[in-house]
Amino acid sequence: MSIVDSIRNSFVPVHPEGYKFIGLFFGISVVLGWLFSPLFWVGMVLTAWCAYFFRDPERVTPIEKDWAISPADGRVSSVMKMIPPSELELGDDEMWRISVFMNVFNCHVNRAPMTGEIRSISYKAGSFLNAELDKASSENERNGMVIKTDHGEIGVVQIAGLVARRIMCWSKENDHLNAGERFGLIRFGSRLDVFLPLDARPLVSIGQSAIAGETVLAEFGTKGAPVSSRRD
Repeated sequence: MSIVDSIRNSFVPVHPEGYKFIGLFFGISVVLGWLFSPLFWVGMVLTAWCAYFFRDPERVTPIEKDWAISPADGRVSSVMKMIPPSELELGDDEMWRISVFMNVFNCHVNRAPMTGEIRSISYKAGSFLNAELDKASSENERNGMVIKTDHGEIGVVQIAGLVARRIMCWSKENDHLNAGERFGLIRFGSRLDVFLPLDARPLVSIGQSAIAGETVLAEFGTKGAPVSSRRD
């Protein structure tokens, strides 16, 4: 590998959605520096954070149709059974809900948890409560997507948080998604909920770190209770 390739591979690419924000942060830094020079460096730190926030690294997604992969980087904040939001039209029976909370330092590019075809996409306006709260699932602004998979229909819900003010989903109804494929992005702190049929077996625990496109959240085809965990 050449030196040029080594340097290129050491940089994580930035999602195009972030370019305008990085430029805005840099422009504000210049103006602040003109008014009071120390503020330029404060602004540059924030500009660097903005570039870090919009990073879009490559991920190695396991190819296994029986696995549900994390759609987001962050911390597993909930593993429970509950009725999915009505706008998903997944029925009134309970499903597994696995939630991944993203703070402002996590990568916010969202990826498909399983391979399948998008049956529907539904946007619902709402509040901007702390995305870690359980009621954020029903009260916050959100965008829900239903994917038809080999194991039935699953739901993926992008939920805005306290500082998130824009949910982006560039996939469309009837699109085919592969597990780990990028489908959207949420700006500045939020949460992803994955709704799975009850014959799935959750493999993660609350508090566990998840990596979008890589961490296995649950698997189908096995029997048993969700995995247990411990804190060392």
